[in-house]
Amino acid sequence: IFHFFYGIFTPGASSPLSQGQTWLRVKEMITVDLNNLNSTEKRIHATLIGAIETNQTFRIQDAADLCQCSISKISKYVKKMGFTNFKQYRDFLSGKEITTGVHSEEISRIEKFLASFKTELVDELLELIDTHKKVILFGYGPSLLCAQYFQYRFQNCTDKMVLAISDEVAIDNMVNDTTLLLILTETGRFHSFQDVYHTARKKHCTVAIIVEEYNTDLFNQCDRIFWLSAYPQPSHLKPYEKSRTLLFIFLEEIIQKLLKRREQEVPADRETTHPK
Repeated sequence: IFHFFYGIFTPGASSPLSQGQTWLRVKEMITVDLNNLNSTEKRIHATLIGAIETNQTFRIQDAADLCQCSISKISKYVKKMGFTNFKQYRDFLSGKEITTGVHSEEISRIEKFLASFKTELVDELLELIDTHKKVILFGYGPSLLCAQYFQYRFQNCTDKMVLAISDEVAIDNMVNDTTLLLILTETGRFHSFQDVYHTARKKHCTVAIIVEEYNTDLFNQCDRIFWLSAYPQPSHLKPYEKSRTLLFIFLEEIIQKLLKRREQEVPADRETTHPK
């Protein structure tokens, strides 16, 4: 089974399905299962793999003539291979760019987010994290699960104390003037963070909110806001029903920068520990 995902692959000498070399540019997730082909389909596959080496523009009728079968059999084979139509299959074999089909609303929203991604927001948040000794990740419901995941991620790339919580009462005993309270939320509308903010500010704790959708009510609930997207999720979805994909993408960029920083620091540590 071959799984091809969004990406760019390195050119090779021949078809990837004949010698296992990935050489074409694929922009759509495709699963190709050669084990699922019957003997006739395997013969079609072998014939077309060989034909593409000398002719990258043959039509489905040409393929049928070459394989000595009907057009419908070629079409059925192409669909069984996981492609939308014969042209997409032919482009796949010839190494041309395969364009994506119709996306879901969520996929389209994520694409827009990535196209307008602001790396300066990542740098600003990383600077804020660097200036504090402890980071508390706070969230409710699905956002708490997101916070717990990134507690694990942070603990594997930094020595800074990072904790994920959702207990408002616990904040009073966990924060001080060296703490960054980082609130994760999709809309900021599920539950107000006003009490959380006031409790934290009494201890001179810095409070920042990472939120996907614009919500002006958050202005008086933190010291700083990181708004991620101008493309909201469908309004009929309740806050807990909405995805946290953009939160994951944004925070993962922080993690990647921390991992790169640690990687750059390791050689110096090793040289100190193990002098030549």
